[in-house]
Amino acid sequence: MQREIDAAQIMNAEPDWTRRVYGRQPFAGAGKTNSGFLVPLERRLTAFVLPRIPRWLETYHLTLLTPVWSVLIVVFGYLAASDLRWLWLTNLMIVLHYFTDHFDGKLGKYRDTGLRKWGFYMDHLFDYGFLCSILIGYSFLIPPNSLFSMMLVLCVFSAFMFHTFLMLAATDEFRVSFSRFGPTELRIALIVINGFIIKFGTRGLRGALPWVAFGGVIALTVLAYIAQRKLWQVDMKAKAEAETSSELTHS
Repeated sequence: MQREIDAAQIMNAEPDWTRRVYGRQPFAGAGKTNSGFLVPLERRLTAFVLPRIPRWLETYHLTLLTPVWSVLIVVFGYLAASDLRWLWLTNLMIVLHYFTDHFDGKLGKYRDTGLRKWGFYMDHLFDYGFLCSILIGYSFLIPPNSLFSMMLVLCVFSAFMFHTFLMLAATDEFRVSFSRFGPTELRIALIVINGFIIKFGTRGLRGALPWVAFGGVIALTVLAYIAQRKLWQVDMKAKAEAETSSELTHS
């Protein structure tokens, strides 16, 4: 009964909690810009789930679960070297990470926990660990002569994260999607890839790694070109405004 009352109250106060969760944040890193395909569906899911999360489950509990999923992904990757069906449990860990990663920050803002900078630091530190765990898990499925390609993939995907944080520092906008492809779409792609590996074996994975790295470099090059052009324009605009202000001051 109390849960139904809480749900009714939050629906009646929807504009307030929506602004807290999705509105402009005091700390730029606490607010994300995401233009992924599935964002409208995710917002509906968020509106349904947030008021129903038990009171004892806090934002930092969800954040601290990411290392658990990461370690288990490495374990299941190791076991998949002898039986690829263990990758189904890797997929389960990816799904669980989606829920904890998607709702940890939103739950904190919904309840006004206040852990903005702690959440930003820990969440994205663990996300990097999660990315590494995925690739470490795959490394058990490929021969040693393919490890260099795996290292290239890690470098490229790490560069995407580095790009995101550089743009946050330069623009105060934390954009986590590239075109219409965001974190959720990436997780779905990983789940599909694991399904194909279970069905058809690891030969396709070995052959695809160099192409994944190459495609990532191309995409990163395009992103870097667009970013530097945008920042150049911002700098020149600021310089022109400063010169105009200086001329008005001395006239």
